[in-house]
Amino acid sequence: MRRPLPASLLVLLWILACPGVLSLAQQNQGEHRKVVTRVTPEYPPVAKTMNIAGIVRIEAVVAGNGAVKSTEIKGGHPVLAEAAVRAVRKWKWEPADRETHEEVELKFQP
Repeated sequence: MRRPLPASLLVLLWILACPGVLSLAQQNQGEHRKVVTRVTPEYPPVAKTMNIAGIVRIEAVVAGNGAVKSTEIKGGHPVLAEAAVRAVRKWKWEPADRETHEEVELKFQP
């Protein structure tokens, strides 16, 4: 009789399958737009209970005025990803002539 894989092993495999999750950077195709206002994400209570930690990668489309138009999760644990998206949607970047795509990585530690 086969035993199912422990949930923690499945989570680890999922995280490792996401490319670039372990690097910490904000990149934008050779161009960096400065973040003017950052909102720290709330650590989800269920993540604390389950001792889930890690990095969430998000691509934010930022309008010329610095406001976030949209976000897309690029990697990270799903329980942490929603909290990261809620926070990044409140961020403000410096104004620019056009909208840009900003890659953001947020680290969660209990």
